[in-house]
Amino acid sequence: MPETGHPDAAKPLLLLVGSGGRIWREYVLRAIVTRYRLHLLCPAPPSWETPYIDGYTVVDTLDAAAMTEVARAHPEGFAGVLTYEETRVEAAADLATALGLRTSPRSAVSACRDKYLGRQALERAEVPQARSIAVAGLEQAAEAAERIGYPVVIKPRALSASCGVTYVAGPEQLEEAYREAGRIWFDEVPRSSAPILVEEFLDGPEISVEAVCRDGRITVLFVARKELGYAPGFEEVGHLVRADDPLLRDETLLGVLQDAHTAVGLTDTVTHTELRLTADGPKVVEINARIGGDRIPYLGGLVTGIEIGLVAADLAAGAVPRLGTADSAAVAGVRFLYPECDLRLESIEVAEDRLPAEIHEVAPLADPGKELWLPPVDNARSRFALVVAVSRTEKDCTAALDAAAAAVVARGTPLS
Repeated sequence: MPETGHPDAAKPLLLLVGSGGRIWREYVLRAIVTRYRLHLLCPAPPSWETPYIDGYTVVDTLDAAAMTEVARAHPEGFAGVLTYEETRVEAAADLATALGLRTSPRSAVSACRDKYLGRQALERAEVPQARSIAVAGLEQAAEAAERIGYPVVIKPRALSASCGVTYVAGPEQLEEAYREAGRIWFDEVPRSSAPILVEEFLDGPEISVEAVCRDGRITVLFVARKELGYAPGFEEVGHLVRADDPLLRDETLLGVLQDAHTAVGLTDTVTHTELRLTADGPKVVEINARIGGDRIPYLGGLVTGIEIGLVAADLAAGAVPRLGTADSAAVAGVRFLYPECDLRLESIEVAEDRLPAEIHEVAPLADPGKELWLPPVDNARSRFALVVAVSRTEKDCTAALDAAAAAVVARGTPLS
């Protein structure tokens, strides 16, 4: 159980289950360590995380019993447990429960991991959402689609990042969509007896909402407006976060969000909820018991000053999160860049002189030699870079992202 000797031993010590990728999560750790120390539970020795951790233990982070044994053997007690990795939220909840620390119930977290369990909970509470049927084969999928009515959406039951999610306009597209949903899977996700969902297509803009849930009551932090691409899939190619988004004060939306959290039984966690703004009002796409990905909370922090890592850490430690108030009309956006065709990457060229002043960051996401297969083959892993912009208006922010996207180019050999 190596210890790195963090200089500020007076800070409360938290257990962090998994750490994710540096480009996506370093901003979270950077914020947390301003008030807390971290002991990392990880499947392999840490690398980029080292400056942010007080110590680490290599352990199976899907095995709650093994992690509990490690925690109880540690010479210092822990103030809280947290994770932002989707596949580890259930194990982290079990770990926190075993240690008597603040968390949401395992059943509630499982209802977020398993999209169909979540759908059933929302249906019982009559929360507005898409009709959904879990199926175990193509014949069942066809029957479900007829019952719901085309168009429908086919998706895996327990994945993330829009992997395997496809819009199906009619019966002739169903077989390919069903095959695609079954093709993509994560080794760490167990398959259920009915692993595919056939769902009602919800028309209207898609948003995501970051919130903190404490003692079952939510406080909304940020709203992100999604940019989708690569139809008939639902690849998230960008997001915009506005500090004073009017949806932050929309009573109908806030009511649906609270009802959704209550329905699945969440009590203490940071959440990432996705919704469609339909003609009949906001409807839930899914609710996740973790910090959102795709740098969405980072964008929120840029325009409001709210550090979601500290919010999550305070919550885990039993403290009331310090949120403050934002007095800003600023807008932040992220755009993910994809090659023009399937490509073996050789280099990423950035024309610095063509980057607008509003560009806050350009970050490569792939190394030379990586094969980039466009969606639906490889979804988010086909991104080669991201650009972040901050501006005073949505129009200016979008224009800056457009200009930056044209100034950052992937070079390489096309793949056949």
